[in-house]
Amino acid sequence: MTTAPSPSSAPIPVFVLTGFLGAGKTTLLAGLLRHPGMANTAVIVNELGEIGLDHFLVESREGDVVLLNAGCLCCAILNTLPETLADLHFRRVRGDIPAFERVVVETTGLADPGPIVHALATSALIAGRFRLEGVIATVDGVLGLGEIERHPEVVRQIAIADRLVLTKTDIADGPTVSRLRARLAALNPGAPVIEIANGTVADGAALVRPGSFRVPDDPGEVGRWLAGERHDHPHGPGGDRPHGAEGHHHDARVRALSAWLDGPVAWEGYAAWVEELRRIEGPRLLRMKGLLNVAGSDRPYAVHAVQHVFFRPVRLARWPDADRRSRIVLITYDLDPARARATLAALGAPVEKAVLEG
Repeated sequence: MTTAPSPSSAPIPVFVLTGFLGAGKTTLLAGLLRHPGMANTAVIVNELGEIGLDHFLVESREGDVVLLNAGCLCCAILNTLPETLADLHFRRVRGDIPAFERVVVETTGLADPGPIVHALATSALIAGRFRLEGVIATVDGVLGLGEIERHPEVVRQIAIADRLVLTKTDIADGPTVSRLRARLAALNPGAPVIEIANGTVADGAALVRPGSFRVPDDPGEVGRWLAGERHDHPHGPGGDRPHGAEGHHHDARVRALSAWLDGPVAWEGYAAWVEELRRIEGPRLLRMKGLLNVAGSDRPYAVHAVQHVFFRPVRLARWPDADRRSRIVLITYDLDPARARATLAALGAPVEKAVLEG
C-alpha cells in the first residue's frame, strides 16, 4: 500500500469529464486509465461499471471502492459529489486506499456541468483538499453538429469546457469535421480541440494538465488562457471590423463577447459589475475570463467565472505583453448581447472596443 500523504498536502486536482449521450466520454476515460501518465488516478462515476471495468485488472475492493491496476481506483457518487470526495480524502489519509494524485469525475450525458463546477468551487466540505483544475468535453465527430442545434445541454457542455475532445474522427467525413471545428471555435473561443480516433488519445496526460480553471503561472500563457486574443487578428486596434459584427454562424442563443477597456478599473467597480452580472444574467453567463488593469497596481489581475461562481482574482507576476488595457471575454446563453455589453459600464472604464460573435 502506498504511504498516504499528510492532510496538509497541496489540494488534489479534479477534472470534470462531460459530453452528450454517445459522444464517447466513457470510451475516452477507459483509454485514459490505460495511459502510463494517468497512474494513481481516482475516478468518480454515477454507477460502477460504466467505464467498463472488465477491461481492467481489478486488483481488489475496499468496500464501495474498486482498486484497479496502475494504482487507479474507481467509486460511485454517494449522496453528493463533495461527500464522495471527502470520503476519498479521509480514506487516502488513513492509508486505506492508494494515494491518488488526481480525480476525474465523469458526468451523465445530459448533465449541465455548471452545478458540478459550483459544488467543487464552493463546498466547505472539500475546501483546501481538492481544487477544480479543468473541464473536458467530448463532442461526437459524426453527430455533433445536429446535437448542438437540438440539445441545449450540448451547448453548455462545450461552452463551459476548457478543452474539447472531438471523437469518432475515424468514421466522420472531412467536411463534417471541418464544419464542426468551426462551430466549436465559435461556441468556445480559444479552447483547444483534440481529435481522437477509435477512442484513443495519443497523449492522455495532456488532457489532465492544468486547465483554464487555474490561472497560468506563466504570464506569457495568459493570452491563450483568456481565449480572446484571436479577435485581435485581423480586427485588433486599428482593424476594420465594426463593433458588434458577427463571426461564425451558430446557435444564436450562444454569444461570445470580447471587450477591451481603456483605463484602470477600481475594485469597487469590479465588485459592482460582478453583482450586476449575477443579478441579471444568472445561468445565462456560461463563462467569463478577464485580465484587469486595476487602479493602484502595477501588475494585472486575472479573473474568471462559470455561471454565477466567480473565482478569486489572481495577481500575475507581470503583464503578458505591452498592452495595458483590461480585456474581458463573456460567453453567454440566450442573452441579449446589448444587455451584456451594458453591464461593462459598472467597471467604470471606457469600453474601447467590443467584438460580438454568434
